[in-house]
Amino acid sequence: MPTYTAPIQDMKFLLNEVLDISQYSDLPKFENAPEDLADDILEAAAKFASGVLQPLNMVGDIEGCTRHDDGSVSTPSGFKDAFDQFVENGWPLLGAEQEYGGMDLPQVLGIAVSEMMSTANMSFAMYPGLTRGAVEAITAGGTDEQKAKYLPKMSSCEWGGTMNLTEPHCGTDLGLLKTKAIPQDDGSYKITGEKIFISSGEHDLTENIIHMVLARIEGAPAGTKGISLFIVPKVMVNDDGSLGERNSMICSSIEHKMGIHGNSTCTLNFDDATGYLIGEENKGLRLMFVMMNAARLGTGMQGLCQAEAAYQNALEYAKERLQGRSLTGPKNPDGAADPIIVHPDVRRMLLEQKAFAEGARAFLYWLSLHNTLEDVANDDAVKEKAGDYMALLTPVAKAYVTDGGYKSATNAQQIFGGHGYIEETGASQFVRDARIAMIYEGANGVQALDLVGRKLALHGGRPLFSFIAEIDAFIAEHEQNKELAAFLDGLKGAKENLSEATTWLMENGLSNFDNAGAGSHDFLQLLGLTSMAYMWAKMAKAALEKADSDDPFYANKLHTGRFFLARILPDASAHLAKIKSGAEPLMAMSEDGF
Repeated sequence: MPTYTAPIQDMKFLLNEVLDISQYSDLPKFENAPEDLADDILEAAAKFASGVLQPLNMVGDIEGCTRHDDGSVSTPSGFKDAFDQFVENGWPLLGAEQEYGGMDLPQVLGIAVSEMMSTANMSFAMYPGLTRGAVEAITAGGTDEQKAKYLPKMSSCEWGGTMNLTEPHCGTDLGLLKTKAIPQDDGSYKITGEKIFISSGEHDLTENIIHMVLARIEGAPAGTKGISLFIVPKVMVNDDGSLGERNSMICSSIEHKMGIHGNSTCTLNFDDATGYLIGEENKGLRLMFVMMNAARLGTGMQGLCQAEAAYQNALEYAKERLQGRSLTGPKNPDGAADPIIVHPDVRRMLLEQKAFAEGARAFLYWLSLHNTLEDVANDDAVKEKAGDYMALLTPVAKAYVTDGGYKSATNAQQIFGGHGYIEETGASQFVRDARIAMIYEGANGVQALDLVGRKLALHGGRPLFSFIAEIDAFIAEHEQNKELAAFLDGLKGAKENLSEATTWLMENGLSNFDNAGAGSHDFLQLLGLTSMAYMWAKMAKAALEKADSDDPFYANKLHTGRFFLARILPDASAHLAKIKSGAEPLMAMSEDGF
Protein backbone atom coordinates (compact mmCIF):
# COMPACT_ATOMS: atom_id res chain seq x y z
CA MET A 1 0.00 0.00 0.00
CA PRO A 2 1.57 3.35 -0.99
CA THR A 3 2.39 5.94 1.66
CA TYR A 4 3.18 9.65 1.65
CA THR A 5 5.05 11.88 4.09
CA ALA A 6 5.12 15.57 3.22
CA PRO A 7 8.70 16.90 2.82
CA ILE A 8 8.10 19.67 5.34
CA GLN A 9 11.76 20.34 6.04
CA ASP A 10 12.54 20.82 2.35
CA MET A 11 9.56 23.15 1.97
CA LYS A 12 10.63 25.27 4.94
CA PHE A 13 14.22 25.30 3.66
CA LEU A 14 13.03 26.77 0.36
CA LEU A 15 10.61 29.30 1.85
CA ASN A 16 12.83 30.53 4.67
CA GLU A 17 16.46 29.91 3.68
CA VAL A 18 16.57 29.92 -0.13
CA LEU A 19 13.77 32.34 -1.05
CA ASP A 20 13.69 34.13 2.32
CA ILE A 21 10.10 35.24 1.88
CA SER A 22 10.30 37.18 5.17
CA GLN A 23 12.08 39.95 3.22
CA TYR A 24 8.73 40.73 1.57
CA SER A 25 6.78 40.95 4.85
CA ASP A 26 5.91 44.61 4.25
CA LEU A 27 4.05 43.76 1.03
CA PRO A 28 0.39 42.80 0.69
CA LYS A 29 -0.25 39.04 0.99
CA PHE A 30 3.19 38.44 2.52
CA GLU A 31 2.22 40.52 5.54
CA ASN A 32 -0.47 37.91 6.22
CA ALA A 33 2.06 35.05 6.35
CA PRO A 34 4.55 35.42 9.22
CA GLU A 35 6.88 32.43 9.57
CA ASP A 36 5.17 30.93 12.62
CA LEU A 37 1.76 31.00 10.91
CA ALA A 38 3.22 29.58 7.70
CA ASP A 39 4.83 26.75 9.67
CA ASP A 40 1.53 25.95 11.39
CA ILE A 41 -0.26 25.88 8.03
CA LEU A 42 2.31 23.53 6.51
CA GLU A 43 2.16 21.15 9.47
CA ALA A 44 -1.65 21.05 9.43
CA ALA A 45 -1.76 20.55 5.66
CA ALA A 46 0.70 17.68 5.95
CA LYS A 47 -1.55 15.92 8.45
CA PHE A 48 -4.63 16.39 6.29
CA ALA A 49 -2.86 15.25 3.14
CA SER A 50 -1.31 12.11 4.61
CA GLY A 51 -4.12 11.24 7.01
CA VAL A 52 -7.23 11.99 4.93
CA LEU A 53 -6.38 12.31 1.24
CA GLN A 54 -3.61 9.77 0.66
CA PRO A 55 -5.62 6.74 1.88
CA LEU A 56 -8.26 7.64 -0.74
CA ASN A 57 -5.80 7.82 -3.64
CA MET A 58 -5.89 4.12 -4.49
CA VAL A 59 -9.63 4.01 -3.70
CA GLY A 60 -10.23 6.63 -6.36
CA ASP A 61 -8.05 4.75 -8.84
CA ILE A 62 -9.90 1.47 -8.32
CA GLU A 63 -13.46 2.77 -8.10
CA GLY A 64 -13.39 5.75 -10.44
CA CYS A 65 -16.45 7.94 -10.91
CA THR A 66 -19.93 6.71 -11.79
CA ARG A 67 -22.39 8.42 -14.12
CA HIS A 68 -26.10 7.76 -13.44
CA ASP A 69 -28.99 7.74 -15.88
CA ASP A 70 -30.01 11.30 -14.96
CA GLY A 71 -26.56 12.60 -15.87
CA SER A 72 -25.39 13.00 -12.29
CA VAL A 73 -21.97 11.68 -11.26
CA SER A 74 -20.85 10.09 -8.01
CA THR A 75 -17.22 10.44 -6.94
CA PRO A 76 -15.36 7.50 -5.31
CA SER A 77 -16.07 6.36 -1.76
CA GLY A 78 -14.77 8.81 0.82
CA PHE A 79 -14.24 11.73 -1.56
CA LYS A 80 -17.38 13.59 -0.47
CA ASP A 81 -16.55 13.32 3.23
CA ALA A 82 -12.97 14.39 2.59
CA PHE A 83 -14.12 17.34 0.49
CA ASP A 84 -16.51 18.43 3.22
CA GLN A 85 -13.59 18.41 5.68
CA PHE A 86 -11.47 20.30 3.16
CA VAL A 87 -14.11 23.06 2.95
CA GLU A 88 -15.00 23.11 6.65
CA ASN A 89 -11.34 23.44 7.64
CA GLY A 90 -10.98 26.44 5.33
CA TRP A 91 -8.22 25.12 3.08
CA PRO A 92 -9.61 26.76 -0.09
CA LEU A 93 -9.53 30.16 1.61
CA LEU A 94 -5.76 30.32 2.15
CA GLY A 95 -5.12 32.20 -1.08
CA ALA A 96 -8.60 33.68 -1.52
CA GLU A 97 -9.14 37.42 -1.29
CA GLN A 98 -10.13 38.76 2.12
CA GLU A 99 -13.29 40.36 0.77
CA TYR A 100 -14.56 36.84 0.00
CA GLY A 101 -13.60 35.42 3.38
CA GLY A 102 -10.08 34.38 2.44
CA MET A 103 -6.69 34.78 4.14
CA ASP A 104 -5.10 36.32 1.00
CA LEU A 105 -1.78 34.53 1.48
CA PRO A 106 1.00 34.62 -1.15
CA GLN A 107 0.91 31.94 -3.82
CA VAL A 108 4.34 30.66 -2.86
CA LEU A 109 2.86 29.40 0.40
CA GLY A 110 -0.32 28.22 -1.28
CA ILE A 111 1.63 26.13 -3.78
CA ALA A 112 3.32 24.29 -0.92
CA VAL A 113 -0.08 23.36 0.49
CA SER A 114 -1.36 22.44 -2.96
CA GLU A 115 1.71 20.27 -3.51
CA MET A 116 0.89 18.21 -0.43
CA MET A 117 -2.74 17.77 -1.43
CA SER A 118 -1.90 16.79 -5.01
CA THR A 119 0.92 14.43 -4.04
CA ALA A 120 -1.40 12.68 -1.64
CA ASN A 121 -4.29 12.47 -4.12
CA MET A 122 -3.97 14.13 -7.53
CA SER A 123 -7.52 13.33 -8.64
CA PHE A 124 -9.02 14.90 -5.51
CA ALA A 125 -6.86 18.01 -5.68
CA MET A 126 -8.04 18.73 -9.22
CA TYR A 127 -11.56 19.63 -8.03
CA PRO A 128 -10.55 22.70 -5.96
CA GLY A 129 -7.67 23.47 -8.33
CA LEU A 130 -9.98 24.00 -11.29
CA THR A 131 -12.33 26.03 -9.13
CA ARG A 132 -9.48 28.36 -8.22
CA GLY A 133 -8.73 28.89 -11.90
CA ALA A 134 -12.35 29.84 -12.57
CA VAL A 135 -12.21 32.26 -9.62
CA GLU A 136 -9.18 33.97 -11.14
CA ALA A 137 -10.94 34.39 -14.49
CA ILE A 138 -14.01 35.97 -12.88
CA THR A 139 -11.77 38.16 -10.73
CA ALA A 140 -9.91 39.36 -13.82
CA GLY A 141 -12.89 39.99 -16.10
CA GLY A 142 -16.16 39.81 -14.22
CA THR A 143 -18.45 42.70 -13.41
CA ASP A 144 -18.92 43.72 -9.78
CA GLU A 145 -22.29 41.97 -9.87
CA GLN A 146 -20.76 38.76 -11.21
CA LYS A 147 -18.03 38.82 -8.61
CA ALA A 148 -20.49 39.35 -5.78
CA LYS A 149 -22.76 36.61 -7.08
CA TYR A 150 -20.22 33.85 -7.64
CA LEU A 151 -16.91 34.47 -5.93
CA PRO A 152 -17.76 34.08 -2.23
CA LYS A 153 -19.01 30.50 -2.58
CA MET A 154 -16.51 29.58 -5.28
CA SER A 155 -13.61 30.90 -3.18
CA SER A 156 -14.67 28.69 -0.29
CA CYS A 157 -15.30 25.75 -2.67
CA GLU A 158 -18.91 25.52 -1.57
CA TRP A 159 -19.40 25.76 -5.34
CA GLY A 160 -17.09 24.24 -7.90
CA GLY A 161 -15.72 25.63 -11.14
CA THR A 162 -14.47 24.34 -14.48
CA MET A 163 -13.00 25.47 -17.78
CA ASN A 164 -14.74 24.35 -20.99
CA LEU A 165 -12.54 24.66 -24.07
CA THR A 166 -12.15 21.41 -25.98
CA GLU A 167 -14.67 20.11 -28.50
CA PRO A 168 -14.62 16.81 -30.45
CA HIS A 169 -13.11 18.48 -33.50
CA CYS A 170 -10.79 21.01 -31.81
CA GLY A 171 -8.36 20.95 -28.96
CA THR A 172 -5.31 23.16 -29.37
CA ASP A 173 -6.81 25.01 -32.33
CA LEU A 174 -9.65 26.76 -30.51
CA GLY A 175 -10.44 28.86 -33.57
CA LEU A 176 -12.35 25.84 -34.88
CA LEU A 177 -14.85 25.71 -32.01
CA LYS A 178 -18.54 25.48 -32.90
CA THR A 179 -20.34 26.11 -29.60
CA LYS A 180 -22.65 29.04 -30.24
CA ALA A 181 -24.11 31.79 -28.09
CA ILE A 182 -27.37 33.53 -29.01
CA PRO A 183 -28.09 36.91 -27.34
CA GLN A 184 -31.33 37.26 -25.36
CA ASP A 185 -33.38 40.34 -24.60
CA ASP A 186 -32.49 40.20 -20.89
CA GLY A 187 -28.73 40.37 -21.61
CA SER A 188 -28.09 36.67 -21.16
CA TYR A 189 -27.17 34.20 -23.89
CA LYS A 190 -28.37 30.77 -24.92
CA ILE A 191 -25.37 28.44 -25.16
CA THR A 192 -25.52 25.34 -27.36
CA GLY A 193 -22.72 22.92 -28.09
CA GLU A 194 -20.68 19.96 -26.90
CA LYS A 195 -17.51 20.13 -24.80
CA ILE A 196 -15.30 17.12 -24.13
CA PHE A 197 -12.53 16.21 -21.67
CA ILE A 198 -13.97 18.56 -19.03
CA SER A 199 -12.19 17.81 -15.77
CA SER A 200 -14.54 17.99 -12.75
CA GLY A 201 -17.39 18.63 -15.18
CA GLU A 202 -20.02 16.92 -13.02
CA HIS A 203 -19.75 15.55 -9.47
CA ASP A 204 -21.41 15.31 -6.08
CA LEU A 205 -18.89 17.30 -4.05
CA THR A 206 -20.55 20.73 -4.30
CA GLU A 207 -24.12 21.94 -4.64
CA ASN A 208 -23.31 23.93 -7.75
CA ILE A 209 -20.66 24.07 -10.48
CA ILE A 210 -19.88 27.30 -12.32
CA HIS A 211 -18.70 26.47 -15.84
CA MET A 212 -16.50 28.88 -17.78
CA VAL A 213 -17.43 28.17 -21.40
CA LEU A 214 -15.86 29.37 -24.64
CA ALA A 215 -18.43 29.99 -27.39
CA ARG A 216 -18.96 32.08 -30.50
CA ILE A 217 -21.69 34.72 -30.54
CA GLU A 218 -23.84 34.59 -33.66
CA GLY A 219 -22.26 36.75 -36.34
CA ALA A 220 -18.86 36.89 -34.65
CA PRO A 221 -15.70 36.64 -36.78
CA ALA A 222 -14.31 33.23 -37.61
CA GLY A 223 -11.25 31.90 -35.86
CA THR A 224 -9.90 32.94 -32.48
CA LYS A 225 -10.91 36.59 -33.04
CA GLY A 226 -14.58 35.68 -32.58
CA ILE A 227 -14.45 33.73 -29.31
CA SER A 228 -16.19 34.93 -26.15
CA LEU A 229 -16.23 33.57 -22.60
CA PHE A 230 -19.40 32.83 -20.65
CA ILE A 231 -20.37 31.96 -17.10
CA VAL A 232 -22.78 29.00 -17.32
CA PRO A 233 -23.96 27.77 -13.91
CA LYS A 234 -25.00 24.14 -13.50
CA VAL A 235 -27.80 25.44 -11.25
CA MET A 236 -29.12 28.94 -11.81
CA VAL A 237 -28.31 31.45 -9.07
CA ASN A 238 -31.07 33.83 -7.97
CA ASP A 239 -30.42 37.50 -7.27
CA ASP A 240 -30.40 36.84 -3.54
CA GLY A 241 -27.71 34.16 -3.94
CA SER A 242 -30.05 31.20 -3.48
CA LEU A 243 -30.15 28.36 -5.99
CA GLY A 244 -32.92 28.14 -8.54
CA GLU A 245 -33.65 25.74 -11.41
CA ARG A 246 -31.22 23.36 -13.05
CA ASN A 247 -29.71 24.84 -16.23
CA SER A 248 -30.26 23.05 -19.55
CA MET A 249 -26.98 21.18 -19.72
CA ILE A 250 -26.04 17.62 -18.88
CA CYS A 251 -23.11 15.28 -18.52
CA SER A 252 -23.69 12.81 -21.35
CA SER A 253 -20.71 10.59 -20.48
CA ILE A 254 -17.55 10.32 -18.43
CA GLU A 255 -14.30 9.30 -20.06
CA HIS A 256 -12.66 5.92 -19.44
CA LYS A 257 -9.14 7.12 -18.85
CA MET A 258 -5.63 5.75 -18.37
CA GLY A 259 -5.31 7.53 -15.01
CA ILE A 260 -6.76 10.14 -12.62
CA HIS A 261 -9.79 7.88 -12.28
CA GLY A 262 -10.98 9.71 -9.18
CA ASN A 263 -11.62 12.89 -11.15
CA SER A 264 -14.73 13.02 -13.31
CA THR A 265 -13.67 13.90 -16.85
CA CYS A 266 -16.92 14.60 -18.67
CA THR A 267 -18.55 15.25 -21.98
CA LEU A 268 -20.93 18.15 -21.38
CA ASN A 269 -23.83 18.99 -23.67
CA PHE A 270 -25.27 22.51 -23.55
CA ASP A 271 -28.76 22.79 -25.05
CA ASP A 272 -29.88 26.43 -24.96
CA ALA A 273 -28.26 26.71 -21.56
CA THR A 274 -28.35 30.15 -19.98
CA GLY A 275 -24.99 31.85 -19.89
CA TYR A 276 -23.62 35.30 -19.11
CA LEU A 277 -20.87 37.07 -21.01
CA ILE A 278 -17.78 37.75 -18.97
CA GLY A 279 -15.47 40.45 -20.25
CA GLU A 280 -15.82 41.81 -23.76
CA GLU A 281 -17.38 40.18 -26.78
CA ASN A 282 -14.87 38.28 -28.94
CA LYS A 283 -12.15 38.70 -26.28
CA GLY A 284 -12.77 35.44 -24.44
CA LEU A 285 -9.39 33.90 -25.06
CA ARG A 286 -7.65 36.62 -23.08
CA LEU A 287 -9.65 35.76 -19.98
CA MET A 288 -9.45 32.03 -20.59
CA PHE A 289 -5.68 32.33 -20.63
CA VAL A 290 -5.85 33.77 -17.12
CA MET A 291 -7.22 30.38 -16.16
CA MET A 292 -4.85 28.53 -18.46
CA ASN A 293 -1.73 30.14 -17.05
CA ALA A 294 -2.83 29.32 -13.51
CA ALA A 295 -3.66 25.81 -14.64
CA ARG A 296 -0.28 25.38 -16.34
CA LEU A 297 1.57 26.18 -13.13
CA GLY A 298 -0.72 23.74 -11.35
CA THR A 299 -0.09 21.11 -13.99
CA GLY A 300 3.66 21.57 -13.63
CA MET A 301 3.18 21.02 -9.93
CA GLN A 302 1.38 17.75 -10.70
CA GLY A 303 4.57 16.56 -12.40
CA LEU A 304 6.51 17.36 -9.24
CA CYS A 305 3.87 15.69 -7.08
CA GLN A 306 3.91 12.37 -8.93
CA ALA A 307 7.71 12.44 -8.91
CA GLU A 308 7.74 12.95 -5.14
CA ALA A 309 5.14 10.26 -4.43
CA ALA A 310 6.85 7.78 -6.73
CA TYR A 311 10.27 8.52 -5.23
CA GLN A 312 9.15 8.08 -1.64
CA ASN A 313 7.61 4.69 -2.32
CA ALA A 314 10.44 3.47 -4.54
CA LEU A 315 12.95 4.47 -1.86
CA GLU A 316 11.09 2.52 0.81
CA TYR A 317 10.94 -0.53 -1.47
CA ALA A 318 14.63 -0.27 -2.39
CA LYS A 319 15.61 -0.32 1.28
CA GLU A 320 13.48 -3.37 2.01
CA ARG A 321 13.70 -5.53 -1.13
CA LEU A 322 16.51 -8.09 -0.85
CA GLN A 323 18.00 -9.12 -4.17
CA GLY A 324 21.58 -10.00 -5.11
CA ARG A 325 24.79 -8.88 -3.48
CA SER A 326 26.68 -5.61 -3.63
CA LEU A 327 29.47 -5.58 -6.22
CA THR A 328 31.90 -4.58 -3.47
CA GLY A 329 30.91 -7.29 -0.99
CA PRO A 330 27.86 -8.10 1.13
CA LYS A 331 26.26 -5.17 2.95
CA ASN A 332 23.72 -7.39 4.71
CA PRO A 333 25.90 -10.39 5.59
CA ASP A 334 23.37 -11.94 7.95
CA GLY A 335 20.66 -11.93 5.28
CA ALA A 336 20.13 -14.03 2.19
CA ALA A 337 20.80 -10.97 -0.02
CA ASP A 338 21.43 -7.24 0.12
CA PRO A 339 18.72 -4.60 -0.24
CA ILE A 340 18.62 -3.38 -3.82
CA ILE A 341 19.58 0.16 -2.79
CA VAL A 342 23.22 -1.04 -2.70
CA HIS A 343 23.23 -1.44 -6.50
CA PRO A 344 24.60 1.57 -8.44
CA ASP A 345 21.88 1.52 -11.10
CA VAL A 346 19.11 1.52 -8.51
CA ARG A 347 20.83 4.46 -6.83
CA ARG A 348 21.04 6.19 -10.22
CA MET A 349 17.27 5.99 -10.62
CA LEU A 350 16.59 7.06 -7.04
CA LEU A 351 18.97 10.01 -7.28
CA GLU A 352 17.50 11.08 -10.62
CA GLN A 353 14.11 11.21 -8.91
CA LYS A 354 15.40 12.97 -5.81
CA ALA A 355 17.47 15.56 -7.70
CA PHE A 356 14.60 16.27 -10.05
CA ALA A 357 11.93 16.57 -7.35
CA GLU A 358 14.00 18.89 -5.15
CA GLY A 359 15.10 21.04 -8.08
CA ALA A 360 11.59 21.23 -9.53
CA ARG A 361 10.15 22.16 -6.15
CA ALA A 362 12.61 25.04 -5.87
CA PHE A 363 11.85 26.18 -9.43
CA LEU A 364 8.07 26.14 -8.97
CA TYR A 365 8.24 27.90 -5.59
CA TRP A 366 10.60 30.53 -7.01
CA LEU A 367 8.30 31.11 -9.99
CA SER A 368 5.25 31.29 -7.70
CA LEU A 369 7.06 33.93 -5.66
CA HIS A 370 7.41 36.01 -8.83
CA ASN A 371 3.74 35.42 -9.62
CA THR A 372 2.82 37.13 -6.36
CA LEU A 373 5.41 39.88 -6.78
CA GLU A 374 3.91 40.75 -10.17
CA ASP A 375 0.72 41.61 -8.27
CA VAL A 376 1.95 43.24 -5.07
CA ALA A 377 5.48 44.60 -5.52
CA ASN A 378 5.76 48.38 -4.99
CA ASP A 379 8.70 48.66 -7.39
CA ASP A 380 7.76 48.83 -11.08
CA ALA A 381 11.03 47.18 -12.14
CA VAL A 382 10.34 44.22 -9.84
CA LYS A 383 6.80 43.91 -11.16
CA GLU A 384 8.03 44.05 -14.76
CA LYS A 385 10.68 41.39 -14.20
CA ALA A 386 8.21 39.15 -12.38
CA GLY A 387 5.74 39.44 -15.25
CA ASP A 388 8.49 38.69 -17.75
CA TYR A 389 9.51 35.57 -15.85
CA MET A 390 5.93 34.36 -15.65
CA ALA A 391 5.53 34.76 -19.42
CA LEU A 392 8.85 33.12 -20.28
CA LEU A 393 8.93 30.30 -17.77
CA THR A 394 5.31 29.18 -17.42
CA PRO A 395 5.67 26.92 -20.52
CA VAL A 396 8.85 25.51 -18.98
CA ALA A 397 7.17 24.91 -15.64
CA LYS A 398 4.37 23.07 -17.40
CA ALA A 399 6.34 21.00 -19.90
CA TYR A 400 9.79 20.43 -18.40
CA VAL A 401 8.44 19.51 -14.98
CA THR A 402 5.72 17.18 -16.28
CA ASP A 403 8.19 15.44 -18.59
CA GLY A 404 10.47 14.91 -15.62
CA GLY A 405 7.61 13.85 -13.39
CA TYR A 406 6.62 11.10 -15.79
CA LYS A 407 10.22 9.92 -16.12
CA SER A 408 10.50 9.83 -12.34
CA ALA A 409 7.34 7.74 -12.07
CA THR A 410 8.64 5.23 -14.61
CA ASN A 411 11.98 5.10 -12.78
CA ALA A 412 10.09 4.20 -9.63
CA GLN A 413 8.15 1.52 -11.48
CA GLN A 414 11.45 0.10 -12.75
CA ILE A 415 12.82 -0.05 -9.21
CA PHE A 416 9.75 -2.02 -8.14
CA GLY A 417 10.40 -4.43 -11.02
CA GLY A 418 7.56 -6.86 -11.62
CA HIS A 419 5.83 -5.55 -8.51
CA GLY A 420 5.67 -2.17 -10.22
CA TYR A 421 3.68 -3.61 -13.10
CA ILE A 422 0.88 -4.94 -10.93
CA GLU A 423 -1.60 -2.73 -9.17
CA GLU A 424 -1.11 -3.69 -5.51
CA THR A 425 1.99 -1.56 -4.94
CA GLY A 426 0.57 1.64 -6.44
CA ALA A 427 3.60 2.19 -8.70
CA SER A 428 1.47 1.73 -11.80
CA GLN A 429 -0.94 4.44 -10.65
CA PHE A 430 1.88 6.97 -10.31
CA VAL A 431 2.83 6.35 -13.95
CA ARG A 432 -0.75 6.44 -15.21
CA ASP A 433 -1.66 9.57 -13.27
CA ALA A 434 1.53 11.39 -14.29
CA ARG A 435 0.96 10.79 -18.00
CA ILE A 436 -1.96 13.19 -18.45
CA ALA A 437 0.01 16.16 -17.14
CA MET A 438 2.13 16.09 -20.31
CA ILE A 439 -1.02 16.37 -22.44
CA TYR A 440 -3.68 18.60 -20.95
CA GLU A 441 -3.56 22.38 -20.44
CA GLY A 442 -1.64 22.58 -23.72
CA ALA A 443 0.40 19.56 -24.81
CA ASN A 444 4.09 19.84 -24.06
CA GLY A 445 5.02 20.19 -27.73
CA VAL A 446 2.67 23.16 -27.97
CA GLN A 447 4.31 24.68 -24.89
CA ALA A 448 7.67 24.41 -26.64
CA LEU A 449 6.32 26.09 -29.78
CA ASP A 450 4.80 28.86 -27.66
CA LEU A 451 8.14 29.37 -25.93
CA VAL A 452 10.19 29.59 -29.12
CA GLY A 453 7.57 31.19 -31.35
CA ARG A 454 6.22 33.84 -28.97
CA LYS A 455 7.98 34.10 -25.64
CA LEU A 456 11.57 34.43 -26.87
CA ALA A 457 10.77 37.53 -28.89
CA LEU A 458 8.46 39.04 -26.27
CA HIS A 459 9.40 42.67 -25.52
CA GLY A 460 12.41 42.36 -27.81
CA GLY A 461 13.73 39.35 -25.91
CA ARG A 462 13.71 41.17 -22.57
CA PRO A 463 12.43 38.23 -20.43
CA LEU A 464 15.18 35.82 -21.46
CA PHE A 465 17.92 38.46 -21.38
CA SER A 466 16.74 39.50 -17.91
CA PHE A 467 16.89 35.89 -16.71
CA ILE A 468 20.39 35.41 -18.13
CA ALA A 469 21.50 38.69 -16.54
CA GLU A 470 20.22 37.50 -13.16
CA ILE A 471 22.22 34.29 -13.53
CA ASP A 472 25.33 36.26 -14.48
CA ALA A 473 24.89 38.50 -11.44
CA PHE A 474 24.53 35.48 -9.14
CA ILE A 475 27.71 33.93 -10.53
CA ALA A 476 29.64 37.20 -10.19
CA GLU A 477 28.41 37.77 -6.63
CA HIS A 478 29.61 34.37 -5.44
CA GLU A 479 32.63 33.65 -7.63
CA GLN A 480 35.00 33.92 -4.66
CA ASN A 481 33.13 31.14 -2.83
CA LYS A 482 35.36 28.15 -3.59
CA GLU A 483 32.94 25.68 -2.01
CA LEU A 484 30.27 26.83 -4.45
CA ALA A 485 32.57 26.72 -7.47
CA ALA A 486 31.29 23.45 -8.96
CA PHE A 487 27.71 24.70 -8.88
CA LEU A 488 28.71 28.03 -10.41
CA ASP A 489 30.70 26.31 -13.15
CA GLY A 490 27.77 24.04 -13.97
CA LEU A 491 25.37 26.98 -14.04
CA LYS A 492 27.73 29.02 -16.22
CA GLY A 493 28.09 26.17 -18.71
CA ALA A 494 24.33 25.66 -18.98
CA LYS A 495 23.79 29.39 -19.39
CA GLU A 496 26.37 29.54 -22.18
CA ASN A 497 24.65 26.65 -23.96
CA LEU A 498 21.34 28.49 -23.59
CA SER A 499 22.79 31.71 -24.99
CA GLU A 500 24.33 29.88 -27.96
CA ALA A 501 21.03 28.10 -28.66
CA THR A 502 19.16 31.40 -28.53
CA THR A 503 21.55 33.00 -30.99
CA TRP A 504 21.28 30.03 -33.35
CA LEU A 505 17.48 30.16 -33.31
CA MET A 506 17.46 33.91 -33.88
CA GLU A 507 19.77 33.49 -36.88
CA ASN A 508 18.14 30.41 -38.39
CA GLY A 509 14.54 30.32 -37.15
CA LEU A 510 13.27 33.27 -39.15
CA SER A 511 14.84 32.14 -42.41
CA ASN A 512 13.17 28.73 -42.01
CA PHE A 513 10.38 28.44 -39.47
CA ASP A 514 10.85 24.67 -39.40
CA ASN A 515 14.24 25.27 -37.76
CA ALA A 516 12.43 26.94 -34.86
CA GLY A 517 9.86 24.15 -34.68
CA ALA A 518 12.49 21.43 -34.88
CA GLY A 519 14.49 22.96 -32.06
CA SER A 520 11.60 23.95 -29.82
CA HIS A 521 11.47 20.81 -27.66
CA ASP A 522 15.20 20.81 -27.00
CA PHE A 523 15.26 24.55 -26.36
CA LEU A 524 12.55 24.17 -23.71
CA GLN A 525 14.48 21.29 -22.12
CA LEU A 526 17.68 23.37 -22.18
CA LEU A 527 15.95 26.33 -20.54
CA GLY A 528 14.47 23.93 -17.98
CA LEU A 529 17.90 22.46 -17.20
CA THR A 530 19.40 25.94 -16.89
CA SER A 531 16.61 26.93 -14.51
CA MET A 532 17.27 23.80 -12.45
CA ALA A 533 21.00 24.55 -12.39
CA TYR A 534 20.20 28.03 -11.05
CA MET A 535 17.95 26.57 -8.38
CA TRP A 536 20.59 24.03 -7.36
CA ALA A 537 23.21 26.78 -7.11
CA LYS A 538 20.88 28.80 -4.87
CA MET A 539 20.10 25.75 -2.73
CA ALA A 540 23.78 24.84 -2.47
CA LYS A 541 24.61 28.35 -1.30
CA ALA A 542 21.99 28.10 1.45
CA ALA A 543 23.08 24.58 2.44
CA LEU A 544 26.77 25.56 2.61
CA GLU A 545 25.87 28.27 5.10
CA LYS A 546 24.76 25.43 7.41
CA ALA A 547 27.80 23.23 6.71
CA ASP A 548 28.56 22.94 10.43
CA SER A 549 25.05 21.81 11.27
CA ASP A 550 24.54 18.41 12.88
CA ASP A 551 21.41 18.01 10.76
CA PRO A 552 22.25 15.67 7.84
CA PHE A 553 19.66 17.47 5.71
CA TYR A 554 22.22 20.03 4.53
CA ALA A 555 24.95 17.53 3.67
CA ASN A 556 22.43 15.38 1.82
CA LYS A 557 21.20 18.44 -0.07
CA LEU A 558 24.75 19.04 -1.31
CA HIS A 559 25.23 15.36 -2.22
CA THR A 560 22.06 15.48 -4.29
CA GLY A 561 23.08 18.71 -5.96
CA ARG A 562 26.46 17.27 -6.92
CA PHE A 563 24.70 14.29 -8.49
CA PHE A 564 22.61 16.73 -10.53
CA LEU A 565 25.79 18.43 -11.76
CA ALA A 566 27.49 15.16 -12.66
CA ARG A 567 24.70 13.07 -14.13
CA ILE A 568 21.82 15.32 -15.25
CA LEU A 569 23.14 18.75 -16.21
CA PRO A 570 25.49 17.39 -18.94
CA ASP A 571 22.37 16.78 -21.03
CA ALA A 572 22.39 20.53 -21.73
CA SER A 573 25.16 20.09 -24.29
CA ALA A 574 23.20 17.36 -26.06
CA HIS A 575 20.15 19.61 -26.34
CA LEU A 576 22.29 22.35 -27.88
CA ALA A 577 23.69 19.92 -30.46
CA LYS A 578 20.19 18.79 -31.42
CA ILE A 579 18.97 22.37 -31.81
CA LYS A 580 21.88 23.22 -34.09
CA SER A 581 21.18 20.19 -36.30
CA GLY A 582 18.21 22.17 -37.63
CA ALA A 583 15.09 20.95 -39.37
CA GLU A 584 16.70 18.91 -42.13
CA PRO A 585 16.95 15.57 -40.24
CA LEU A 586 13.24 15.85 -39.36
CA MET A 587 11.79 17.22 -42.58
CA ALA A 588 13.90 15.65 -45.34
CA MET A 589 11.99 12.37 -45.56
CA SER A 590 8.79 12.39 -47.61
CA GLU A 591 5.56 11.36 -45.91
CA ASP A 592 5.59 8.14 -47.93
CA GLY A 593 8.94 7.28 -46.37
CA PHE A 594 7.34 6.89 -42.98
